[in-house]
Amino acid sequence: MVTLAMAATTGRVVLNHSTHIEGLIPVLEKLAKVAGISTLTPGVIAPVKGKSPHLHLRVSVPIKGGFKVIARRGKTVQEVFVITQLSEAELKAAIDAVLASK
Repeated sequence: MVTLAMAATTGRVVLNHSTHIEGLIPVLEKLAKVAGISTLTPGVIAPVKGKSPHLHLRVSVPIKGGFKVIARRGKTVQEVFVITQLSEAELKAAIDAVLASK
């Protein structure tokens, strides 16, 4: 099980878009403090048909150096690119721990 151990050097959240899913940035800032996560970059926002009342983050696919995570709230989804040394299972555990501590 992964704990929210503070990294010696914290990761960073890249804010290159003016719009983000409500509540996403505070969650990403907490994730950036997890050891092994170096960069979190929110990406494209898109509408979806279903509705999710709470913020959910799901690890989607591996990318070079990390994983793509899908953030979803309401009728909106947003890609988040995570550069990390963590495995997929460790990243999922870290996300679950951060969402549980909200």
